[in-house]
Amino acid sequence: MPREIQLQVAPEVAANESLLKEHIAKLIRISPKEIAHIVPVKRSIDARQKAIKINYKVNVFLKEEAFSNTSIELPEYPNVQNAQEVIVVGAGPAGLFAALQLIELGLKPIVIERGKDVRGRRRDLKAINVDHIVNEDSNYCFGEGGAGTYSDGKLYTRSKKRGDVDRILRLLVAFGATPDILVEAHPHIGTNKLPQIIQDIREKIIACGGRVLFETRVVDFIIKNNEMQGIVTQEGTTINANKLILATGHSARDIFELLDRKKIYIEAKAFALGVRAEHPQELIDQIQYSCDFRGQYLPPAPYSIVKQVNGRGMYSFCMCPGGVIAPCATSPGEVVTNGWSPSKRDQATANSGIVVELKLEDFKPFAKFGALAGMEFQKSIEQKAWHLAGQTQKVPAQRMVDFTQNKVSASIPKTSYVPGTTSLEMGQVFPGFLSQIMREGFMEFGKSMRGYMTNEAVLHAPESRTSSPVRIPRDNDTLEHVQIKGLYPCGEGAGYAGGIISAAIDGEKCALKIAEALQLK
Repeated sequence: MPREIQLQVAPEVAANESLLKEHIAKLIRISPKEIAHIVPVKRSIDARQKAIKINYKVNVFLKEEAFSNTSIELPEYPNVQNAQEVIVVGAGPAGLFAALQLIELGLKPIVIERGKDVRGRRRDLKAINVDHIVNEDSNYCFGEGGAGTYSDGKLYTRSKKRGDVDRILRLLVAFGATPDILVEAHPHIGTNKLPQIIQDIREKIIACGGRVLFETRVVDFIIKNNEMQGIVTQEGTTINANKLILATGHSARDIFELLDRKKIYIEAKAFALGVRAEHPQELIDQIQYSCDFRGQYLPPAPYSIVKQVNGRGMYSFCMCPGGVIAPCATSPGEVVTNGWSPSKRDQATANSGIVVELKLEDFKPFAKFGALAGMEFQKSIEQKAWHLAGQTQKVPAQRMVDFTQNKVSASIPKTSYVPGTTSLEMGQVFPGFLSQIMREGFMEFGKSMRGYMTNEAVLHAPESRTSSPVRIPRDNDTLEHVQIKGLYPCGEGAGYAGGIISAAIDGEKCALKIAEALQLK
């Protein structure tokens, strides 16, 4: 049996196998020659002290011990071509992992995706960046793989109590992700690598007899006696099935409107909203690593910060070291920001959403929209940003210190946001209470992270798609909708997940519940 060792070493030791072997040998009082293999289990950075350390958990195999370095393999998925069909609406992580789980359970998924496949999406992303043209069905949020495919691929989750995180990570590795995601404390695939993994998942679904339909928008649900019967697509095609997983993501406003129109019970949900702040990565490195220059053995530094301001949480969200800011509107006439990093995180800037938690009472001006009040609040800010920035995908922008002083920035430096920026006083974009909280919050951030509050940092508005503004309630035991039998609200769009891993876990859970329900009949 290997020996599990926890240790703390300098970055240059962690990066050099010979030095690491010498350190471990000294720690357990043996010769380095007696160590056959060192297998990392977990790795994280401890930058709390000036001398930065790497926290390591490793398995140490001695010469006489057997060591198997077998690769992770996929489950033996059966062919389900002639099996009972289950509709899965949405090909994001919730939908794709639900489909894989359905196949594993002997059921045939029919995956309905309004957007294009991962390759086809690229042309539409170029169109929004360069020509300011928004394709409502194919953009950073919609299309194969969902929002995470082209907006970073971060895998960190706090959802360990919700399901088997390691199972999802291992499946991703089996589909081509680097095994490092099993080790790193904050695993990350990267926007440049995730599309191929998503494509391989789709090909596996099809090879096993499942169906994947792209550029197919759901425009109606067929329901009889409060039981799901199937869907109707925009072409007028009917697809029948009495089990449906609804995994459309947090931006599928037309689906929320359809549910509301059909009087299928939904409810408004609070979310968080704010700006996306961009700093030079070198500055964040200096702050986080307490150094003049980041060494070659350390990755670009991330940050995480939370403050309470006037009874509201204000916090960093979806922080992207060495990344860029992207335009994530899903309809013409709105501006939305998000951020992503390539796998190497080698861009010159760092960005993060800096958002404030909202409350249901904030949506009172939109009360006439009922359960869609939060969505309309969100939409109003995105549309206001579009008008203020010249009715293009240029984004309202302001230097950070200028924002805290209610001062329009005389100039905005070139940022990573390709469509460009328009210098504005950010208070014009947001309600007064929200602007004031952010002004005070940034000053508090500056006290905690010396150097963070600087006019080198540029704020881009708004960061508004942090989570769904709607919850689609479901039974805690069956995971079916509380009103419609056979309808399984799933993932971020239903209000039950908050990222790639938690959405994938939720997709698997819904698939398992469907299998249980079918076995009862």
